[in-house]
Amino acid sequence: MSLIKELFGQSPFGPLVEHTKKVHECVKLIEPLTEALLKGDDEEIHRLQDRVSKLEYEADVIKHEIREQLPRRYFLPVGRDELENFLRCQDKIADSVQDFAVVLFIRKTRVHPELKDLFLEFVGQVLKVSNTLNEAAVELQNLAETSFGGAEATSVLDQIAGLGEQEWNADRMQRRLSRKIYSLEQELDPVTILFYDKMLQTLSRVANEAENTGDLLRAMILKG
Repeated sequence: MSLIKELFGQSPFGPLVEHTKKVHECVKLIEPLTEALLKGDDEEIHRLQDRVSKLEYEADVIKHEIREQLPRRYFLPVGRDELENFLRCQDKIADSVQDFAVVLFIRKTRVHPELKDLFLEFVGQVLKVSNTLNEAAVELQNLAETSFGGAEATSVLDQIAGLGEQEWNADRMQRRLSRKIYSLEQELDPVTILFYDKMLQTLSRVANEAENTGDLLRAMILKG
């Protein structure tokens, strides 16, 4: 290895993009998990939960490799703490997807017919937030090549500009769905309501952490 590589190592931004993609693979499984939930397909939920667990583990492996390399780097276009925070938020997204899958797996909870449309709308909005983040975050390597400036940075800022409103809409949908759940409490047993709440909370965390990750990416660009 050359002296330059010994001093500077390989760029962490390529692995960060790979981590972003792996996390988004986890998020994309929310849709088939939801479809299996609404169909009452417990076998498919089990299969998808295993798949989420495997992807989350693979994301963890990439995360640990990045963390092992970051302390040895002296010259980066953004601070190591900023990259660590970005990585941590992405990690929480994958963890939340895994939590959602586990909640579906550990109990055969059925969705009340009057909740299905609202639940699908909420899931769709959560996925919209995550998709917007992913489209921006996969540009990390390109951003690093331009020192987080120029046309590339402007393009990414435009992509993440609406994240806050998208996450706010997800929150509104969650509250509306929660109100609907409790309007049916005479028909639902308390444990079912508890599991509905757990589903909503885990999905909400996906949207929240996607927004937080976008905020960190915005801060890195504006600082650069």
